[in-house]
Amino acid sequence: MNAMIELPQLGAEEQRVLGALIEKSKTTPDYYPMTLNALTAACNQKSSRRPVVNYDEETVVMALNSLKAQSLVSMAVGGSMRTNKYKHNFVTVFPLTDAELAVLCLLLLRGPLTPGEINSNSGRLHEFVSLESVNETLQRMANHQPPYVKELTRRPGQKETRYVHLLGHVEEDLGEETVVEPARKSVNELEARVSALETELETVKQNLDRLMKELLG
Repeated sequence: MNAMIELPQLGAEEQRVLGALIEKSKTTPDYYPMTLNALTAACNQKSSRRPVVNYDEETVVMALNSLKAQSLVSMAVGGSMRTNKYKHNFVTVFPLTDAELAVLCLLLLRGPLTPGEINSNSGRLHEFVSLESVNETLQRMANHQPPYVKELTRRPGQKETRYVHLLGHVEEDLGEETVVEPARKSVNELEARVSALETELETVKQNLDRLMKELLG
């Protein structure tokens, strides 16, 4: 019998970097794999992140080196690449479905979430057909050996229980539970558009910097 593969225990910076790489591989594939500059901007986004952080490039590099040592991240090579670019290898090491990867990505970037929050925020990563399909995915991930997620104890006043990933320590009390209102969908769409614009702006800046160097050189 094969030994059970253990899940990595990642620090907060590694969780954020891995989550950002997974997210951008799905939401902005034209700008993926990612440069260090773009990845740092993705980690520091003010939308779709909890908590909001302000990492410098050195912090991101240290997290990347740790993830590379665990075979969870690699550098992209080939083509006409002039700068180092990075991609995640999580599904190579841990073969998850698209639905499971979307859930894991949200939990890495946003902390503990309810099934309703996962359903309302997952659109650009994976289109769940119903809240029931979210719950089925969570149960499958919780029952996996080793489990990828666990259900947290319901806090006083909570209507729904929250789930957290098991890839490392997570602060369980990052704020009050978000109530999913009908208008939340439009807010999520706006956050997604802001996220995409942030990535595109970073790429434009890099291209301008390169052009200026070529002109001045």
